Amino acid sequence: MNRKGFTLIELLIVVVIIGILAAIAIPKFANTKEKAYISSMKSDLRNMVTAEEAYFADSVKYTTSTSCINPAPAGNAAWCPTIGNSAGTITVGTGTASGWSVSLTNINTAKSCAIYVGAVTPTAPATTADAEGAPVCR
Repeated sequence: MNRKGFTLIELLIVVVIIGILAAIAIPKFANTKEKAYISSMKSDLRNMVTAEEAYFADSVKYTTSTSCINPAPAGNAAWCPTIGNSAGTITVGTGTASGWSVSLTNINTAKSCAIYVGAVTPTAPATTADAEGAPVCR
């Protein structure tokens, strides 16, 4: 008698091996989406630096307003966040405390990111201990 196919034991061993591999791999990829959301916020903050500095180059002051319209209306920096990201209030320093700071949140993660430039009090989660001009996420 010549039988072709797999026995039940062979199939069960294969299923167990696949289960073990999945148990190892799934936790490694579990926070991949959160990393993508954080990268999106960091990218938006870097773009905000470019927009604010371009506005400063034209107006010799920073602005608290942004616009997605191109070209931006007077008094606005040409910047808008990625879908899912939302910017907090842009704080602008005056006089010797010249600079600006802003934070970003994403609807899909509890973490938030912030950046500051110049001698201004940083918006949380950034602190003065963090590097100026570098996005910070906590």
